[in-house]
This record gives sequence, C-alpha cells and structure tokens, in this order.
Amino acid sequence: MHIDSQAEVPRTAANYGPDSGSRWFGLWDGYFAASYFVTLILLFTSAESQAHRALAIGALTLIVPWYAGLGRRLMVHRTEGRRSIVFSAGLLLLFGSASMLDLAGSFALFAVVPMLMMSLSVPPAIVLVVLANLWPVTVVWLRGGEFDPHILSVLPISLLGIALSVLLGLWITRVVRQSNDRGELINELRRSREREARLSHQAGISAERERLAREIHDTLAQSLTSIISLVQAAESEVEGNPERARSRLGLAGRVAQDSLAEARGFVSALTPPPLRESSVVQAVRRQADLLREETGLTVRCSARGEERSLPMAVSVVLLRSAQEAFANVRKHARDARRVEVLVAFAPDTVRLVVRDDGAGFRTQDDGRGPEPADARERGADGERNGFGLRGMRARVEEIGGMAQISSTPGAGTVIEVTVPLGPVARGSAGE
Repeated sequence: MHIDSQAEVPRTAANYGPDSGSRWFGLWDGYFAASYFVTLILLFTSAESQAHRALAIGALTLIVPWYAGLGRRLMVHRTEGRRSIVFSAGLLLLFGSASMLDLAGSFALFAVVPMLMMSLSVPPAIVLVVLANLWPVTVVWLRGGEFDPHILSVLPISLLGIALSVLLGLWITRVVRQSNDRGELINELRRSREREARLSHQAGISAERERLAREIHDTLAQSLTSIISLVQAAESEVEGNPERARSRLGLAGRVAQDSLAEARGFVSALTPPPLRESSVVQAVRRQADLLREETGLTVRCSARGEERSLPMAVSVVLLRSAQEAFANVRKHARDARRVEVLVAFAPDTVRLVVRDDGAGFRTQDDGRGPEPADARERGADGERNGFGLRGMRARVEEIGGMAQISSTPGAGTVIEVTVPLGPVARGSAGE
C-alpha cells in the first residue's frame, strides 16, 4: 500500500537514435562519393590537355565542400528558399565548368541531377535538370565551331538521359518526402507515448491516493472514532463507576494498539494484521466482539457453507466492508439492540451480510441498488465527502463484486456484499 515513487520515466528523443527522415542519407553520401571518384578517374584518363584536366578536377572537387557545407543540410531538412537557389546555381556553375574543361566531367550528372531534385521544388528542378543534361551536347557543339551532324546521333542519348534523370529525381524526391513523413509520424507517436505515460502515471497516483484514503478511513479513522467514544464514556463514569471506566480505557488501549499495527502495515505494505494469522471469518468475528464490547449490543456472528481459504484481495474487501458496516451501526443505528453478521460461502462466491434492528433510514435507488439518500455526501463518521459506504462500494467493485444497502425507517438496515471467486478475484490475490 504505497505510492511508487520510482515511476517509469518515458523514453525521450535520445532513446530513439537518428531520425528516420535523415537516416537514409548515409547511403546517399556513399553514392555521392562513388560518383565523385568515378568521375575523377575518368578525368585522369581523358585525352584532354593536362591543364584542362587539372582545372576540371579542381572544379569537380569544389563540389564536395559545396555539398557538405551547404547542400546536405538543405536536402536533409527539405529547405526551399534563397539558400537552395544559391546552392543550385553554384552546383550548376561548378558542373558546367568541369564539363566545359573536360567532357569526361559530364559523368558527374549522376550526382548533380539528384542534388538538384532534392534541393529545389519539382518544376524549377526539372528545368535545371534538362539544362544540365543538354550542357554536354552544347559543349560538343561549341567546341566544333559549327553544327556537326554527328550531334544528332548523340541527341537521343541525351534525351534518354534527361528522361531517366527526371524519373530518378522524382523517385528520390518521393523517397525524401516519405522519409520525412515517416519521421514526423515517429515523432508524433513518441509524443503520444510520452503523453500517455504521463497520464497513466498521474492516474495511478490518483487511484493509489483514493485507495489509501479508503484504507485510512476504514481503519485508522474508525479506530480513532472508537477511541474518542470510549474515552468520553470513561470520563463520564470515572466517579460513578470506576471499574467500568477502567474497562473502557483498557478497551481504548487495545483499539489504539490495533490502529498502530494497521499504520505500520500501511508503511510496509503488509497484509492487514487481523488477517495475518487467521481466516476472514475469525477476523470478522473479532471485529464483531469489539463492537459488542464498545456498544453493549447483542452481536451474533455466524458462518454458512464450507469455509475455505480466500484470495487476500477478497479477504481484505470483506474485512473492510464489515468494519464499515460496524462503523455505521455505531454512528447511525439509533435504538438498535441486535446485530446479525453472516459470512456465507458458495462454490463461486462469498457473501457478507450485516443486519441491525436500528431506526433505519430513507433510501433512494441510483441504478446500482438502494443506498442511503446522503451516502454520496456523508461517510460513516457523518462528515461530508466521506469515504464510508461510497468507498466500500468502490472497493467491492474493484474486484468485480457488488454491495447493496437496504433500509426502511423503523425496520433497521441490511448491508450485503457479494464477491465472486472467479478469475477477477483470484487475479487480485497477490495484492
């Protein structure tokens, strides 16, 4: 019976590793490096002059820091704007210079086209891709000084390259978009799980507080009420009946000792002391004897059916229900003379019935059985917002049971608690 202060901490963004939207860029970086080195090898082995080859290699190599310093961040975050335009213009300028100096540099199109598609929106990217693919043909034409009919034979290959480049760029753009969307979904799922974990933790704290409030009401608060009543009665009999006063003070001392044991049980989350070494029938019978000693009423406690061991959760509910019923007898059963307590065992259920012949009260039906008209506002001690009959009913319903309170003015009160011994009750036995 304690509030777990070591609640599970929701996983943060650091626990999920790299974002799925940028994880695939490692593969792209490898592809970019492979394209660069293949183009570099082609430039080293081309038939151009040494000066042209060196300048083409320089222009091609400048693409690497240009991509790493500016372009990669734009592609990862899909940033479109002035910086994307600057990057694309610089990329085309470097590629165009390398291809102009040495036609073997046009192999860099395999890396340039995807970068254009990833850094710009689709319409301007397609325009620049077409221009980039036509640039090698234009270089061949310019170098010849006049239109060469052989260029027409190269043109279909360039057009095919344009089509393939556009399709490749569109595919890469779609992959990037899907990766970003997947990253957003993962982030949203992460936030939802963290929010759910926080709400679950808060709900657990609230439920534990409610349960502890019921435990305190059903044990300590009722014991303190009994102690106060016994002490007040002893004070009034000190002079007239000292023996009776001492007897009441001795009983108050025993109640206080039991309350201290209950308090220690809360701290250490142990089984309630009355149930540690006895059955639920014996524990209820001891509570009935205590009621008889405190009030002088005739209290009869009996058991019916084959008594057997019960799950601890069921035993605790029955004991607390009996304590609450006896507390109501002490406070509200005016003119009562007799209290009947029954614990009945059936194959699949166990039933507790507490009946008194007091004045009774008016009841109203809320759809879950009759209940005192003010039960949702007053507890057994008469305080508003108490945890009396309302708390008893909630405790019983937690393990699938049912609590019924019936009373008629002048005809006494009957509190009946029925608890199933099926999977719900057995599953709670380890509490």
